[in-house]
Amino acid sequence: MFDVVAMGELLIDFTPAGVSGAGQQLFEQNPGGGPANLLTAVSKLGKKGAFLGMVGQDQFGTFLRKVLRENGVDDRGLKQTTSAPTTLAFVHLDPLGDRSFSFYRKPGADLMIRAEDLDDEIIKNGKIFHFSSLSLTDEPARSATRKAVQFAKEHGLLISFDPNYRPLLWNHIAAAREQIRSVLPYVDIIKVSEEELELITDTADLEKGSAMICEQGIDVVFVTLGPAGCFYRYPPGTGRVDGFTVPTIDTTGAGDAFLGGVLYWLSEMPLDQIRALDRDKFEQIIRFANAVGALTTTKKGGIPALPGLEEVRQLIL
Repeated sequence: MFDVVAMGELLIDFTPAGVSGAGQQLFEQNPGGGPANLLTAVSKLGKKGAFLGMVGQDQFGTFLRKVLRENGVDDRGLKQTTSAPTTLAFVHLDPLGDRSFSFYRKPGADLMIRAEDLDDEIIKNGKIFHFSSLSLTDEPARSATRKAVQFAKEHGLLISFDPNYRPLLWNHIAAAREQIRSVLPYVDIIKVSEEELELITDTADLEKGSAMICEQGIDVVFVTLGPAGCFYRYPPGTGRVDGFTVPTIDTTGAGDAFLGGVLYWLSEMPLDQIRALDRDKFEQIIRFANAVGALTTTKKGGIPALPGLEEVRQLIL
């Protein structure tokens, strides 16, 4: 049994690593990709995760499979292909550690996964199924992802969704909005940034926007606010939980780490129990997740920066 099964992109993040003797920018190879980041966060905290996705039959793909195994993530659902190279992303950091991206994905191997590549047994053995919109940007990954989400829903898994909107990966904003909105009726738990909230609902108002998302049948909405913490909506009401002040170096993977921290707790609960959680317990879960996200920003890279359970406990105390 897996606590979380995640499907989507597994790629190389090339992150800034100083300058060469000639004064040129250096980049360091790091494993990344939202669903893989989230699964590794879950694994490092002590739960079991399994990955579904595709990488290239190249040195990067082999490296990424090794990373999953080294971090305790089940890799039987990871396929390798010769039809496209492993997807690459170059991360650019501003003075505050906030990031922007350049992608090499036209196409990348993550987009080449087909419905017939999916291992249904892995999904059936999960408690939570997680995915992001990067798998919806093009075919055949789009149809494969929709099939996986529907199959997971039919088999009683909680469905977790992170839009993870990356403008450069969509032909235009209308296509992104359409695809993201189209999967919301399947979703139980969603994490969005403030930008993604406005993209989906056409409003930046946290109360109004989160209510509009819940009208699609979603029970739990998290709006991450960076250092300011997290706004939430679930059946008992709404609220905000402050973040942690830490020396930020690189925000790559912080949102994935946050949601991994949430799913670490929610994987033990049926949906009815989550809906009925008292506010104090629910905010304790969010505070824990805020700590996971915050600690991730104190180191470079996505997966390499994810904390273990003891590190999180020390920050919370």
